[in-house]
Formats: sequence, structure tokens, C-alpha cells
Amino acid sequence: MSQIKGAVVLITGGASGIGKIMGKICLEKGARALIIWDFNQQKLDESLQEFRTAGFPAYGYIVDVANTDFVVKTAREILLEHGPVDILINNAGIVVGKFFTEHSHAEIDRTMQVNTHALMHITLSFLPGMIQRQQGHIVNISSAAGMAANPQMSVYVASKWAVLGWGETLRLELEARHPGLHVTNVTPFYIGTEMFKGVRSPIVPIVRPESAAKQIIRAIEKNRIYCRMPWIVYAMPFFKGILPQRWYDALIGKWFGIYSSMKAFQGYMQ
Repeated sequence: MSQIKGAVVLITGGASGIGKIMGKICLEKGARALIIWDFNQQKLDESLQEFRTAGFPAYGYIVDVANTDFVVKTAREILLEHGPVDILINNAGIVVGKFFTEHSHAEIDRTMQVNTHALMHITLSFLPGMIQRQQGHIVNISSAAGMAANPQMSVYVASKWAVLGWGETLRLELEARHPGLHVTNVTPFYIGTEMFKGVRSPIVPIVRPESAAKQIIRAIEKNRIYCRMPWIVYAMPFFKGILPQRWYDALIGKWFGIYSSMKAFQGYMQ
């Protein structure tokens, strides 16, 4: 069981959406310090003011997680100022929402840097402190898109597939060498935040941000390997494994309507 009470919790992309909600839950559960990394100064200031007004120990840093040198530098500052991080939630992410042929090279690079490379660099920066104390919990927010293709999300899907593969392998390595450390990989369906504004899903329910945040925190506390939401996401690997590809396309793409879910997407990228 990972204890949130008394823990130092760091959340990337923590000034809005499920990142902010998770931060609030951690503070309410008695976290010793909540450290927020975010790219948006206004949202960061607003979140810090809200938390501090309530008497919570919250600290914020403007960080572009795609800038590896700055990530490493800021991580060192945090270790000096706050000590080792107990729970790291790799939450920051972006999505372009275009057909692959419409992407620019810059959009491809930034999506992979923010959604994939950053998680590895951030984790690598804080893992030594966890290993030294033989305790810590790393949470990677991947996506159900990390298990299934989806039109208008090719680069996003690639980034989340990579996160899931890396996160699963990291878990196996740590379990073998440092059993006091834990990894939880999160694979939600669309979450109803600004990030996926305009998305439509006729069959599979879009996840409420508050519900997503609560389920992730519960998964941390119970040291769960996976946190998937809603329940149907747990069945995706099974369907993909047993069905011929065309049948799978018909079930997921046409019947569930997943392959057309991004048609009304309104765009989100920082």
C-alpha cells in the first residue's frame, strides 16, 4: 500500500484537468507537499492560490517538460528544496488530433517529446532518490489509445503505445531489483476535459474528470499495476487478441464508434 499521507507528491500538468483534481485529493489525504509542474503560468498561479488559501502545502514550477535540460535542472532544485519525491504522477500530455498527413514535423516532435520522452527523463531524475530509500511510486498516464489504433490520433497513439511499453518494462525491472518501488500504468478512455473537447462516443461513456482522478488515486493506494477506465477498456486486449483484425475493426470502429470519435474534435495542443 502506497501511503499518500506524509508523502511528497509531484504531478506534471497539475494545474488543470485531472492533474489538479488528483493534487487536491492528495492534499486532502494529508500529503506533506504537492509539487505542481505546468506550462501555463496563469493556471498554475490560480491553482496554487486556491490550494494555499485552503491551507495546503502546494508549490509550483513552470516547466516545459519537452526541454530535457530544464527538466533535469528543475528536478535537482526540487530535490534540494523538498527532498526525495515519494509519488511521481507523469500526467502532462498533448494531442494534435489530425490525420497523419496533416501533421507538421514540429507537431510530431513535440507530441513525442511531451507525451513520451519527458516521462522517461522526469522519472530518471527522481528514481535514484526512490531507490536509495527503497520506496516510491511512479504513475504513468497512458491511454486506451495505447492499446488500440484510432484515426486522427496516429502520433498521439504512437506516443501512448510507447509509454505503455516503457512503463510495463520499468515495472518488471523495479519489481526484480527494487521491490519497494511501484509502477501504475493508467489507460483511460477519453476523459471529459478541455484536452478532448468535441470528442463524441455513442457507446463507450466518456470518463468524468473527478471519477478518473479518484480511480487513479485509489490505484496508487492499492499499488495496482493497471488502472483502466471505464470497465470496457479491460476487455480491449482480449478482443484484440482473439478477433480477426477486420472483425475487431467492425466491433471497435463501427459498432462502438471509436474510429469516428475524433471527427468533431476541436483541437488541443500547447
